[in-house]
Amino acid sequence: MILAGDVGGTKVHLALYNFAGGRLATVRDHKFPSDEFATLDDVVRAFLAQAGDKQEEIVAACFGCPGPVRDGRLKLTNLPWTLDERDLQKSLGIEHIFLINDLEANGYGIPELAPESVFTLHQGDPGAVGHRGLVSAGTGLGEALLIWDAKTQRHRPLPSEGGHCDFAPRNEREIALLNYLLRRLQGRVSCERVVSGLGIKNVYAFLRDDQTMEEPAWLRERMAGEDPNAVIGQCGEDGSSEICFETLRMFTSSFGAEAGNVALKVLAMGGIYLGGGIAPKILKTMQNGEFTRAFLDKGRLSPLLEALPVRIILDDTCALLGAAAFAEARAAEISGRSERAAS
Repeated sequence: MILAGDVGGTKVHLALYNFAGGRLATVRDHKFPSDEFATLDDVVRAFLAQAGDKQEEIVAACFGCPGPVRDGRLKLTNLPWTLDERDLQKSLGIEHIFLINDLEANGYGIPELAPESVFTLHQGDPGAVGHRGLVSAGTGLGEALLIWDAKTQRHRPLPSEGGHCDFAPRNEREIALLNYLLRRLQGRVSCERVVSGLGIKNVYAFLRDDQTMEEPAWLRERMAGEDPNAVIGQCGEDGSSEICFETLRMFTSSFGAEAGNVALKVLAMGGIYLGGGIAPKILKTMQNGEFTRAFLDKGRLSPLLEALPVRIILDDTCALLGAAAFAEARAAEISGRSERAAS
């Protein structure tokens, strides 16, 4: 079996996989709240104890994590954990353990997705081949470059920390948003402060406090008692709240602009993939034109962007699939035995 993990600031999603006919087959999976555990080791042990799985039956494991991995070690961006492949191998008793960036895991997961797990937002040229970009808005903003290797006919994911680049406002209201966040944060404003779950709350607060948009009493009560992003998403999608609708409009416009920036930087002739948990939850808003207009609004380079497909990943296990695929491939290189080929 292969153990895969998608480690985030909010939750840790773990899964066990086998192979059937060369394809990954889920044995079982479970999500754990990150803040309820002191270490990743504890989460893995809790997961394996659920069904009495034996660690010796796991031939390899890989965990996709937010942040840069250096020599098999990283300090998580949104969680007070420091992970090391060697320490995990000793602690868990699994011979082959790998740590990779979470967006890198998503990149490896894209070829494993079923066709129905991808929604085409902008058609572009569906037959185009070339580099791709991956932009994932969730708890934070992750980005990766998917470099096309003509020799192997595959994409090689290259992780980046592009989500932490500077936020670039494009109009008067976004300039006002930047100034608001500069005051509130008392310093630099990254793109993640706008295009992420945290960003949605920041945009909402800006519209309420700086732009004086009305927050009705019923909405204020819901925001205090429920997940604010879920409330904003629901009320923005169904049109029951003007401030929530405008929050989603500003968010998707900034999301589209940043996706277009990534497309230009990698010359993504193979298209852009949108990952993360937000886009699938606000598909109605993603399709209303704001995202696409901002994505295409690149001046003299707009015709180039018009030809690039934009696709939304609907399957929230994409990073798990990618981590599992990476673990199997790397373990096969080391051991000389491929679980995928043997299936």
